[in-house]
Amino acid sequence: MKRKLLGALLSTAMVASLVAGCGGGNDAAATDTPAETEAPAETEAPAEDAAEGDAAAAGDTAAAGGGKIGIAMPTQSLERWNRDGAYLDEQFKAAGFETILTYSDNDSGKQVNDIQNMLADGVDMLIVAAIDGEALNTAMNEAAEANVPVIAYDRLILNDAVSYYVSFDNYTVGKLQGEFIETQLDLKNAGDKTYNMEITAGDPADNNAPYFYQGAIDVLQPYIDAGTLKVVSGQTDFDSVATAQWNTDTALERAQNVLSSYYADGTQLDVWLCSNDSTALGVAQAVTSDYAGSNTVLITGQDGDEANLKNVVDGVQTMTVYKNVSNESIVTLSLAKAILAGDTIDESLVPSFGVECAFDTESYETSEGNKCPSFLLVPNVITKDNLQDLVDTGLYTMGDDGYLSATN
Repeated sequence: MKRKLLGALLSTAMVASLVAGCGGGNDAAATDTPAETEAPAETEAPAEDAAEGDAAAAGDTAAAGGGKIGIAMPTQSLERWNRDGAYLDEQFKAAGFETILTYSDNDSGKQVNDIQNMLADGVDMLIVAAIDGEALNTAMNEAAEANVPVIAYDRLILNDAVSYYVSFDNYTVGKLQGEFIETQLDLKNAGDKTYNMEITAGDPADNNAPYFYQGAIDVLQPYIDAGTLKVVSGQTDFDSVATAQWNTDTALERAQNVLSSYYADGTQLDVWLCSNDSTALGVAQAVTSDYAGSNTVLITGQDGDEANLKNVVDGVQTMTVYKNVSNESIVTLSLAKAILAGDTIDESLVPSFGVECAFDTESYETSEGNKCPSFLLVPNVITKDNLQDLVDTGLYTMGDDGYLSATN
């Protein structure tokens, strides 16, 4: 699997200069963003003239009160993508844009077709949460040829047609999970005490998954090396613990196999590091039904899915890293409007978002050496003790039973 874990993973230092698009380079002709990029391949206009013409056209679109936006989501089988799709669709429509929203059933071929249909329908911009970051080259190349800018949403697309990337600080998501485990088990002061841990990571096709995994492992590896944390199964590398399509049943089956193979003799399991909530749901089910021990197993997650928040209330899952996808859609809308208006895209745009976000031009590459300008939001740890923080966002309500329901 090709992973874009760059030298110093996810350095989030702010930068002072604009990189015009993920293609890199020193001038507008190096990118595929219509407001700032080259003319279509069939023309012979100088890059500078083409960039000016495209910027003017984009400005006209924005001035006309919107445009047509193609929004390609991976699947409706995971709760969070339903929320993302709904927030993006609602906010772009409210801002005066026409939208085309598709869900591609975790089928990369279908997502390519969906995007091609959007291009045929004359969209002015594409917002794509990729099923597989390496499987969209045909559609991305067609977008570049049509001078349609692409915002990679939440998951990076490994193609230089991508103009910008909007996501959360994915390495920090994993880091928060690792630090939570470190704090809850007081690993710094463990002395001779040891703990047993297992790991479930995410989809190998999702560029984010190795970042989540690596952020946690970088925190926990010293304790693994010292023997304070023992992975009894021996399954520690990403490829061994990855879960295709973040599938709950796949995570459940592997967790059951691990428990029956390594913990059936009464060996105590203390913690299960799960990269997200859909995999944590499977692991929690396996621990509830198949774990022979009587202790409570610390289980991590990410996303704030309703079923997992119920498990947090019930003490079955210990925490989740929450990513406010409403804020992610706000940043995406603001960025899209700025691109179509021909505005300068750099860190000076961040204050207009109204949410905590960093501008990063170093951490993500769409191809070797091609840095992708990225807007990275900040995730938060949610436990049973601070569920009210989710209610305070207005995106969840709490019932009399203490369980949370998403309002969208």
